[in-house]
Amino acid sequence: MKEDYVECADLSGKTIQTLRIYKDAGDGAEIQIELTNGTSFSCCVSHTTTVIASYYKGGIGSPEIQHNYDV
Repeated sequence: MKEDYVECADLSGKTIQTLRIYKDAGDGAEIQIELTNGTSFSCCVSHTTTVIASYYKGGIGSPEIQHNYDV
């Protein structure tokens, strides 16, 4: 089963020196954490557009899917 979160165990117990959140420059907002031991962590949070396309035959009840398209 896929988890609803990402566990970043390498950061557990570390002390944060600086935390920066950079505004979305078109490819997502970046979070950068600098730790007191000289290491850093960064991640990008972005929202992507998804297209779901289906060709179907309607009527009474559930539609009859003729073809699902991967876009």
